[in-house]
Amino acid sequence: MTKSLKPKLTAPLIGLLVLMIIIISGFFYFNRYLSESVTINDVKIDTKAALKLNIIKQVSKKNGIKEWELTAASATLLKGEDKAVLINVSIIFFTKDNKKIRLTSKKGILNTKTHDMVFSDNVIVRYELSVLRTDKLHYRKKEHIIYSETHVKLENQDSVIDADSMTTRLNDNMTILKGHVRGNFSENFVIQ
Repeated sequence: MTKSLKPKLTAPLIGLLVLMIIIISGFFYFNRYLSESVTINDVKIDTKAALKLNIIKQVSKKNGIKEWELTAASATLLKGEDKAVLINVSIIFFTKDNKKIRLTSKKGILNTKTHDMVFSDNVIVRYELSVLRTDKLHYRKKEHIIYSETHVKLENQDSVIDADSMTTRLNDNMTILKGHVRGNFSENFVIQ
């Protein structure tokens, strides 16, 4: 009986011994590999940023009524400042009668306390059939107005109006153009 038991025990013991050697060798190999320092190249640190967010969406309401809805590809919150720098901005402003005014720009700055904003770099505002273009446009939340102190071009089908500045009172559906206002109007010109 001992002769037949010896081969039956020898094979599993040898297998167990080989398995233990593999486990111990693997442990020492991975321990040495993990303890080596890792070098990371081309790391860019933004010392002005407190937080950077990709693809953000924010909604502003006043007395339960939506004033605007903002989307941006990224937002960088600045350290020690109440500002967020926005990239590829799209915003919808709502009038008191719930009409939509759409604005897009490549850059924007949002004051995180007042929710006032400045948009720059290819600013385009669309409202029904009208399109307004400018280099820089401001939004003041308290008054719910958008305005530009730089050249604006307002296009409506076949009509074009140029002006040195512009203010739009969003709740009153009123746009005021100032300074060297000039344009070409078609027979069917209607500002909407």
